Amino acid sequence: MADRYRGVANTLLGHLGAGRISTALPETDDPSVLADTVAYWPDLTLDQRVELLETLDVDARLELATGWAQRALEEVEVSRKIHDEVGATIEKDQREVVLRRQLAAIQDELGEGAGDALGELRARLDAIRDTMAEATATAIDKEFDRLERVGEQSQEGSWIRTWLETVLEIPWGRRSDDNHDLGAARDVLDADHTGLDDVKERIVEHLAVRKLRTDREVHSTPDRNAEPDETAGPDFTAPTRRRSAAILTLVGPPGVGKTSLGESIAEALGRSFVRMALGGIRDEAEIRGHRRTYVGARPGRLVRALEEAGSMNPVILLDEIDKLGADWRGDPSSALLEVLDPAQNHSFRDHYLEFELDLSDVIFIATANRLDTIPEPLLDRVEIIEVGGYTDHEKTVIAQRHVLPRLRREMGLAEAEVVISDAVVAAVAADWTREAGVRGLERNLATLLRKAATLIATGQTGPITIGFDDLSTMLGKPIPREEIQDRTAVPGVATGLAVTGAGGDVLFVEATSMPGEPGLMLTGQLGDVMKESGEIARSFLRSHAADLGLENVDRRFHVHFPAGAVPKDGPSAGVTMTTALVSLLTGRRVRHDVAMTGEVTLQGKVLPIGGVKDKLLAAHRAGLTEVVLAARNHVDLDDVPDDVRDALTIHLVSDVREVLEIALEPAA
Repeated sequence: MADRYRGVANTLLGHLGAGRISTALPETDDPSVLADTVAYWPDLTLDQRVELLETLDVDARLELATGWAQRALEEVEVSRKIHDEVGATIEKDQREVVLRRQLAAIQDELGEGAGDALGELRARLDAIRDTMAEATATAIDKEFDRLERVGEQSQEGSWIRTWLETVLEIPWGRRSDDNHDLGAARDVLDADHTGLDDVKERIVEHLAVRKLRTDREVHSTPDRNAEPDETAGPDFTAPTRRRSAAILTLVGPPGVGKTSLGESIAEALGRSFVRMALGGIRDEAEIRGHRRTYVGARPGRLVRALEEAGSMNPVILLDEIDKLGADWRGDPSSALLEVLDPAQNHSFRDHYLEFELDLSDVIFIATANRLDTIPEPLLDRVEIIEVGGYTDHEKTVIAQRHVLPRLRREMGLAEAEVVISDAVVAAVAADWTREAGVRGLERNLATLLRKAATLIATGQTGPITIGFDDLSTMLGKPIPREEIQDRTAVPGVATGLAVTGAGGDVLFVEATSMPGEPGLMLTGQLGDVMKESGEIARSFLRSHAADLGLENVDRRFHVHFPAGAVPKDGPSAGVTMTTALVSLLTGRRVRHDVAMTGEVTLQGKVLPIGGVKDKLLAAHRAGLTEVVLAARNHVDLDDVPDDVRDALTIHLVSDVREVLEIALEPAA
């Protein structure tokens, strides 16, 4: 019994700690006295003491006292733990402060202190101060002053230092000397690209204007408020409003050389070249930069492009400008408005830099596959240059001049080791690719050279000649041709032409009718414009049924565009849908060698459309011999290669009745 209460006393002693009570507890042998002694514990309230004294049972009094002591010990342990953690943190901070002071003292002794680093940054600023605007230099000086006040040891100091280092990385004052030899520029373009004469001519004109502006020190448009002086000659250096040259935008299908044209422009001028891929960008900060208050903030891609180029006047290619996105993070296309506006880009403001940056000396070249996905305000600020597809002959020349020599160098093959004739290249382009550009042709030619390299590496000697019989073995089955004659063998099927993101293509329109409620059903994943064209075609036929000799025009019609997985939209299918419906109602088949394109009105007028060159190239690749166009599209025929125009019979019409006379076979 005595041992039990001795254990309880030790427990209470551990809970209550040192003091007068803890001194008396080991000397107490009577359990009742032990419990009464706890009542002297100063941490107990009056109610707790009364409760303890009113408890007559000794065991109950000891358990009550032990429970209070246990809770008190837990509170003491928590307080002690918090005190230890706070003390450790304070000691760590004090230790870091002491160590940083010691490190600073050591660096000062070695001449490597923070003051020297800051002085080095100031020296870099002084070296380029004359090459930047006064407002920019003033803004940088203010940040230097802030850094000296807050010190580099603080978090804000590290942010300021990072900002200063980023700003000083911009190539202030460094510019490439332009090569204004227009003849040499044309030679570079001709050496890098075959065909595209209109595009090259426009680029040379662009370079010629820049040459004149530089030679005559023209930096802007004249001030309209200035009084004209008829006696004086032209003063190109008078104070004027800033304006730089136009922004060129190359639009065309993939693989036609838009990106390489930008590289050729940079090479012709002797400037640095930087490519900015814009496809899929949805964050406006990628263009304008992040605010400095954000964690991990950095400047936008334009400032980083200048740092990458190492000069203030590079050629920056804005690739895939038609694939910019927008979401809750902002609209990058709107941020590009200031960049691509020649009247504003001399004062571009990046959110990270927070001062104006002059981009007027930068040559911006944009590329896109389609125009309809570029926002109208952005499209209004650029000059469009259409880069069409290539004919099979042009593809063959490009392959022999550019593609095959480069592939041979990459694979370590000599020119005489593998022989591929022009006819074989043309066959690959016609039967294994059928594209507007040359990207697929390049992949197939690379496959041929790899198989030839495998034969050479395994010991075969002598030149390897790849002929027609080897193509199916090396490349597999050719792409099956559309049997246009079979598709149009029944009334109600017409052949149209369309332009997609991959270039021109042949488009079939199928029509049928059935009893039921009069109306029109359109299928094939069509846009709103094509659905409206279908309704216009049906309304025209109903209103002119007597003139056209049509019957049963109030039936239920179904017009379908095959390849339903491909989205389609645009007004140029109106003529094709009208022809298919008339063919169905009259029982006259559409000629298999005729394709058509054009917008139709309620009065039957045929209106002009775009993409004439790509559509005629597609018709030529498909083996068609006659094409029907709107009469007002005759101006677009100058862009079509001569060999394609010679191979096609082009009918220019202004009324849909002329289309029906040309396209429909005679009545049985």
